[in-house]
Amino acid sequence: MPVEKKFIMEGLEKYRLNEFLAKSLVTAGYGGAELNRTPLGMQIIVYVEKPGLVIGRGGEKIRKTTEEIRKKFNLDNPQIEVVESENARLNPLIMANRLANLLERGWYFRRAGHNILREIMAAGALGCEIVLAGKLTGPRARTEKFVKGYMIHAGEPVNDIVKRGYTIAKKKLGVIGVNVRIILPSARLPDKFEVKEKEEVTVAVKEKEEVTVAVKDKEEVTVAVKDKEEATVVVKDKEGATVVVKDKEEATVAVKDKEEATEG
Repeated sequence: MPVEKKFIMEGLEKYRLNEFLAKSLVTAGYGGAELNRTPLGMQIIVYVEKPGLVIGRGGEKIRKTTEEIRKKFNLDNPQIEVVESENARLNPLIMANRLANLLERGWYFRRAGHNILREIMAAGALGCEIVLAGKLTGPRARTEKFVKGYMIHAGEPVNDIVKRGYTIAKKKLGVIGVNVRIILPSARLPDKFEVKEKEEVTVAVKEKEEVTVAVKDKEEVTVAVKDKEEATVVVKDKEGATVVVKDKEEATVAVKDKEEATEG
């Protein structure tokens, strides 16, 4: 089998397995899964809101799910590990399923959308976007969007920072697509950075002695010299700095990678 076809088949298998888990564990608050091949078999790590509903009494339900996966997907030794989602309100797939459930129960789409949006932002998310597409109120399909906070749509950071969840809500008029995108509180945005302020370090200098000045991300260091005079050292990357002292004397400070400066 060509390598390209092998990759496509593995990706298709993971997609079908993830779809099966989403349908089987929807009542437990399915929040995604990680699939890893190991020498012992296929390792499946399932993230859910309610682990007890997946395991069942005495592990009966999880054994049944494991057997179904083994037969349906022809896996030798599937091993399922159930992990409780740390914060369900910051899991986009869990929140998408909640929103779809509200729509299926008859909630007006604007009320349901704003309700889920408030829950996500209250959990500390930096930004959230919810998109509903389908026959929301009549026979004509349309799209409604609910946005709050900070959201990015282009560039490489989208793949690393934005977490996505998608599901569908089944209504009498047809299905409604539910797409939830969240930026987690721990996300490091590329346009957010801090500039450190200048700091000063004062060191007493004695005659014929060597003094080491620790410099970390500082641009200036103040060195106290004999006769209570002070000189300012301008620190540059991997370059020496000259201290001009009164009475026409000079002292040179060697700087190494902005970490230490030595005055002889």
